[in-house]
Amino acid sequence: MACRSACCCGFGPVNEDNARFLMLALLIILYLLCGAAVFSALEHPKEKQAKEKWTQRFEHFSNKYNLSRDDLEKFLRFYEEANVAGIRVDTTRPRWDFTGAFYFVGTVVSTIGFGMTTPATIGGKIFLIFYGLIGCAATILFFNLFLERLITVLAVVLKSCYELQRRRKGVLPHDSRRDSNPGGGESLAGWKPSVYYVMVILCAAAIVVSCCASAMYSAVEGWSYFDSLYFCFVAFSTIGFGDLVSSQHLRYENQAAYRLGNFLFILMGVCCIYSLFNVISIVIKQFLNWTLKKLELLLRCPCCPGKGLRPRRNTVMPGHLRVRRNISIETDIANESDTDGRRMSGEMISMKDFLAANKVSLAIMQKQLSETANGHPRQSGSCSRQNGFSGGVGALAIMNNRLVETSVDR
Repeated sequence: MACRSACCCGFGPVNEDNARFLMLALLIILYLLCGAAVFSALEHPKEKQAKEKWTQRFEHFSNKYNLSRDDLEKFLRFYEEANVAGIRVDTTRPRWDFTGAFYFVGTVVSTIGFGMTTPATIGGKIFLIFYGLIGCAATILFFNLFLERLITVLAVVLKSCYELQRRRKGVLPHDSRRDSNPGGGESLAGWKPSVYYVMVILCAAAIVVSCCASAMYSAVEGWSYFDSLYFCFVAFSTIGFGDLVSSQHLRYENQAAYRLGNFLFILMGVCCIYSLFNVISIVIKQFLNWTLKKLELLLRCPCCPGKGLRPRRNTVMPGHLRVRRNISIETDIANESDTDGRRMSGEMISMKDFLAANKVSLAIMQKQLSETANGHPRQSGSCSRQNGFSGGVGALAIMNNRLVETSVDR
């Protein structure tokens, strides 16, 4: 009793899922504070210079043409209203003809939202709410399905390369099967591709797409190559500031080819960056688990050796803490509970992804990658044939057997 009253762990073991969540929240807050400090140091002096320069130009123009300050400010407010409606000093393409509207809805459903075009009417704003609700959900599903197929292809390719490498070293006989090795060599049934290999491949793909797109934008739009790379990241990551927007001039040389290339590059870039973000989140979770393990060892109370972090439902751990297992995108199985029926993936996803209807289920992605790498296809039993939601990805996987429409006994 005395030990419990004086012990720092008298509240009992801490759930490791909650500890990981709180640690990630604190790290994100710290990351935001550091980012704010860096951007403030870099951009605030430039903002002050621009403000001083504008004040001087405003006074000079007012004095030169004998305009009162109030009249000039009133005129500038009129221009700001016109700017919101898409009117610019330079000649630009119409914002609300069919092609302009098609470009706008593409930025809506892809969640890029450049902001250079916005609906000005009440009817347009109301329609945007319902249109974006369905369009964003459908596009998120497309990204999920793309991610599922991309991970499957990478798993097959990486396992084939690994198997070929072992055959050349003589570890595996040339006539052995993938799932069994009757010749006595080591079996590849339990092999999984490293998450870091997948991350490097996706990073290389994103860099190649961005570099090729930047070459096109710098040549056609007249931007510098660095500004083109900046635009590619902002657009492909769906940040979409709107300071640089492609395909906005009224006329281009080979206009049809350029607009098609712009569409394809943005589509490929968004898919690659989206997949890369989700794979990086697995690495972040590995770091969180490693940090929690170290903290548990450092903060463990000597008078209560049995207390500590409660074992988590699932884990993705660094290699030196895992016994006889490689760091890999592996099955992060969501435990099923007969009492509460919850699915806990344990993966850390950003709040933006969560609010966007759970863009991807990392546990399902890991499970499918593990099955593909092991050569075991997903089972297609009677339940999966009767229910099109079984074995889904993303939001469908999270809601599997949780709603009437997604129940296997429907």
